[in-house]
Order: sequence, then C-alpha cells, then structure tokens
Amino acid sequence: MRTHVVTKEIPREVPALAPEQLAEVSEILRLMGEPSRLRILLACLEKPGAVGELAARVGIPRSLVSHHLRLLRASRLLQAEKSGKQVIYSPLDDRVRCIVVDVASHVLEMPEDREAADE
Repeated sequence: MRTHVVTKEIPREVPALAPEQLAEVSEILRLMGEPSRLRILLACLEKPGAVGELAARVGIPRSLVSHHLRLLRASRLLQAEKSGKQVIYSPLDDRVRCIVVDVASHVLEMPEDREAADE
C-alpha cells in the first residue's frame, strides 16, 4: 500500500457554481484536454517562452502554437508579457500548475493502487 503525503489543504467541498461558471470550468477542462494545447501548457510551465521557441520545443508548427496560445490565454491559463519585440507566454498563476500536477498525479497512480481501491 502506498502512503499519500498531502502537501496542501484539500477542500472539503466543491464550491457551488452558477451555470455560467460551470460552463467556464467545462471549457477550461476541454481546452486542457486537447493534446497539443496540453503540450504547449506543459512547456510554458517548464519554462516560459515566445511562440517560435515554444513551437520548436513541442514540435508543432508556429501558426498552430500561436492559435493554441490565444485560446489558452483567453481561458486565463496563460498570460502574455512583452519583452522587447517578443511576447513571452507563462502560466497565469500557481493554480494552473496545481491543476496540471493534480491531474497528472491522478493518472500516474500505481495500477495496484487502482485495483485495491476497486475491491
């Protein structure tokens, strides 16, 4: 049996969401669910970068990276900051990292942990 170490307080209940807030949460999860966008988001979490740099790091055409960055920025997952002639994309805040880490940790659980939970 694996021991889980809690490094942050786990909320006791999910906050009540108005219909428009529920739609926004759903849209954010949908955006993060597209593999190319998730790769771009992960690259920005690793190290902020400009469109061309991110495109090279994730192996996706620059125009497509630019499109995905617009969507991620509109959903408030990323922010854009001018640095000279370039625009540098980075996570909006630490909550973005928490979302990705929590979901990745969920996926990376040991298979025997999942089987034990089913019994």
